[in-house]
Amino acid sequence: MSEQAGRRVGIKEVAAAAGVSWKTVSNVVNETGRVGDVTRARVEAVIAELGYRPNLAGRQLRRGRTNTLALAVPWVQSPYFSVLAHQMIDVGNSRGYRVLIEETRSTRETELEVARGFDVQSIDGIIFSPLELFPAEIDEVRGSVPLVLLGERADQDPARERRTDHVSIDNVRAAAQVTEHLLVSGRRRLAFLGDEPRGVARTGAPRVQGFREAHAAAGIEVDERWVLGAAEFSRSSGAASVEAVLPRIGQIDGLVCANDELALGALYALRRNGVRVPEDLAVTGWDNTEDGRFSNPSLTTVAPDLRAIAETAVDRVLAQLEDSSIEPVDAVMPHRLLVRESTRA
Repeated sequence: MSEQAGRRVGIKEVAAAAGVSWKTVSNVVNETGRVGDVTRARVEAVIAELGYRPNLAGRQLRRGRTNTLALAVPWVQSPYFSVLAHQMIDVGNSRGYRVLIEETRSTRETELEVARGFDVQSIDGIIFSPLELFPAEIDEVRGSVPLVLLGERADQDPARERRTDHVSIDNVRAAAQVTEHLLVSGRRRLAFLGDEPRGVARTGAPRVQGFREAHAAAGIEVDERWVLGAAEFSRSSGAASVEAVLPRIGQIDGLVCANDELALGALYALRRNGVRVPEDLAVTGWDNTEDGRFSNPSLTTVAPDLRAIAETAVDRVLAQLEDSSIEPVDAVMPHRLLVRESTRA
């Protein structure tokens, strides 16, 4: 902080020293109004001499922008969301914006607060990955703050007109691709780990749908006993789910997991109990986390293009800032299937 005699120099002191009004100083600092070259040079010299630093927050608020965005995610410790946050911050910085992180912990109360715009004046826009709220609920409660949704594209009424931008990958198609990969490799008795019975707004549902569609396309019936739920998408939950079905694990030869953390937990439980991967059982994950690249065996996974997701989400927020009447889009970002050791025979 610039100081004079132990305190911050104010705009009125600059004005007095330069022999101009405080409004003229403001015009020089903010590059507004009409100020002659001689006067501008004198004011700038006094600013340098006194070490005056304008109040950036107040300056931004007067302009109607704070150059600050919020990213709201369920859990900041999640490997997927931590990498996503890094990408958002990087893209935001490249556009001249700071990105603040909010952890919703997947509670409806906090997600509703985010959807309503936080009720603060210091955020220009919000990028939001909800788990508990359906898109229709968000459309109903959202305020005027520019908002972009991330994640699942499921809607209770897909035909309704949507008010909010949405950026995602095609989860159904991606799940079908990873399932097809196992089926084509000769695995015919597959399980899915990560079913979420709480509703189609959550991650598991479209991925289970893709799992089912791939089976249908191959003319193979899904064994419903092997559509497994998970208490949460974590390593411990993945390990616990596999431990629970170990007595019948020989009935399957492939396991499609709804994310890498579930898959890593599954790998741990299988290794501890003498089940060889991929010789006895192939395992796949989702998200392309760093741990999956270095696991033993390395993990076959679905890799969303996080950079494209971040760039599109930030740019859609900024587009709304420029034109609040702009039509919302449902943007589908690329993904890749990365085949690694956990599915190679």
